[in-house]
Order: sequence, then structure tokens, then C-alpha cells
Amino acid sequence: MKRFILFLFILSSPIAFSQVSGNTVTSKEKAPIWPGCEEVKVKADCFNKMLSKHIQQNFTFPKEYTSADKGSKVIVRFVIDKRGEPAIKKVTGGKPYLQEAAKKIILSIPKMQPGSLNGEPRAISYAVPFNF
Repeated sequence: MKRFILFLFILSSPIAFSQVSGNTVTSKEKAPIWPGCEEVKVKADCFNKMLSKHIQQNFTFPKEYTSADKGSKVIVRFVIDKRGEPAIKKVTGGKPYLQEAAKKIILSIPKMQPGSLNGEPRAISYAVPFNF
């Protein structure tokens, strides 16, 4: 009898577990869409490429920059907010004029379609290192 009950338990346990796992709820976060990336299949990759291109093409060294600043690292933490606009959260490292130059380039990011979670607009966080 014990073997029969054990057999029934083993037989029924995969069925019970499969029923429980069928009720999970998943959320899908979508990255902001950079202008021009609307038709691209992997929009997050396009965002990263366009951000890198934006920084390379538009960054200018501050007039206070000297050879002593070489090797400095500034990290800018920002979000693309619910309206699709960049907002600085925190800037660390480097001298104040290097921080200002890094903030300026991030704030010049173009307005875009905001990120979302389950179809609702959502601020999405990023961190960008600037190595001088």
C-alpha cells in the first residue's frame, strides 16, 4: 500500500507543479526609442549605438581641461523620463568642470519615445562613464 501511495504521489506531482507554474505573471520592460530607431528590430541596441554616436559627435572638452585631468573618470547617472526627456540623477568623479561637460552632453540627448513597463510610460535609468 505504501508503494502504491508513493507511486500516486510521484505520478501526480508533475501535474500539480505544471498547474502552478501556468499562473505566473510576467512584466516586460521596453527601452526608450531613440529618434530613427523606430523601425529597428532590437531597439535597445539601437539606443546604445545612437547614445554613443551622440556623445562622440557632440562632446567638447571644457576650456579648463588640462593634461592633469587626463585619466579622470566621471560617471553620469540619468533617466529617460516618462516624457522621453533626459534627467540627471547623479554625477560622480572628476572635477566640477568635467562633471558639467558630461552633464551638458547628456542633457542634449534628443527627446524620444519613453520606455515602458506593461505598456505604461516609465522612467528608465542609465549610467554613462566619461573617461578623460
